[in-house]
Amino acid sequence: MRHATGVYPGEGETLPRQIVHLFPGQGDFAVSPLVRAARAHDLVRTAVAEVFGEVEEVGREFGIAPLARPLLGDSPPSGRDLAAATVGTAQLALFCSSMVVHRALCATGRAPDQVLGVSFGEIAALTAAGVFDLTAGARIACLLAQQLTRCAGGLTLIGAAECRTHALLREAGSPELALACVNDPGETVVSGPLPALAALEELARRQGLPASRLRLPFSSHHPSLTGPAAAFAAAIRQLAARPARMPVLSAVHGGPYGPGDDVHRGLANCLIRPARLPKVLHQLTTHRAALLLEAGTGRALTRNARHTLPPAAATAHAPLAEPGFPWPPAAQATTTPTGGPPTAIWSRPDDHTPATTR
Repeated sequence: MRHATGVYPGEGETLPRQIVHLFPGQGDFAVSPLVRAARAHDLVRTAVAEVFGEVEEVGREFGIAPLARPLLGDSPPSGRDLAAATVGTAQLALFCSSMVVHRALCATGRAPDQVLGVSFGEIAALTAAGVFDLTAGARIACLLAQQLTRCAGGLTLIGAAECRTHALLREAGSPELALACVNDPGETVVSGPLPALAALEELARRQGLPASRLRLPFSSHHPSLTGPAAAFAAAIRQLAARPARMPVLSAVHGGPYGPGDDVHRGLANCLIRPARLPKVLHQLTTHRAALLLEAGTGRALTRNARHTLPPAAATAHAPLAEPGFPWPPAAQATTTPTGGPPTAIWSRPDDHTPATTR
């Protein structure tokens, strides 16, 4: 049995834990953890070659240079390199990176029973569930990138609960600001124009609340972005959606997509509606404990899950960002291109250079 063993909260009997893959948005994306994992583990390297190779033709349609060979070469691009490249490069890289982790986890016997997508991560979550094939998912990521160029503004992370952030917004008195994300019981994100965000950040600091601007050159989850959302929905409508092979939960939709739900519109809603992660995490564990595995290069969703759910309900891990995650050993010791020591797969905090939110 591939499920981890766990005790269902409130009962004494031991039940198999469900496995859930968490697909993050754009606010916690770094290239270096993926590169290190590919150098250290054959199955990750194989997944990188396969996934990035399969979408190269889609990339060319959008003027994006192939990424598989550079990522596996001696001088892989950084997050800054991807952000400075053709529009869509960073988004395509993030989508593919999530699919790489998903495939590698499946290859180790950790295939998911359910998937959860947060904002941009919904594209990969729907792809992992078979709603879209890999090339369609890649095309959706690139089409979204085009619309993000029309989403002026930014996003600010606030170290406060949702109710406290609402109070802060009222005190700021700017109708241009909106709550964008509720990440966990003590962390939120606000979206809006840059001058209004700067004033909000100063107000938060005066009140002793942590506030930091996400390094993303756009706003999102803002009700004013109806134009880009409508254009994005129309652009992806031609890509047929198939029935999902497993439940797909959305932090923006507020739970699992049902048979009658419009997933194209659901993806577009990520531009205009807030993402509330805690609500959906609690839904995941209502009937069964879970092993949560972050299908990305960072650990933000893992941290949010640990802050939201009790250990009896869920265990969360970030495979590419945590030292010691049990990947199968490579066939032989993997060294750096210069012949140095084996490469670790964890990332330091200063490695995280987001290419472009949740």
